[in-house]
Amino acid sequence: MSDEKLSYEQARTELASVVERLEQGGGTLEESLALWERGERLADICHRWLDGARERIEAARAARADG
Repeated sequence: MSDEKLSYEQARTELASVVERLEQGGGTLEESLALWERGERLADICHRWLDGARERIEAARAARADG
């Protein structure tokens, strides 16, 4: 599945797994860097989902206030 098709929940779950693996350590520097980069991409996906949800809520509130 491409990153763009991940749901918020999928990205959040994978991000938690990445963080856990980084905290455990034991990998090579290259592996740690790859995990960090993956975590950054997943965090961006989560932020986009949350930003979109915030925009929808604000639009609904504005529509309700206008209505």
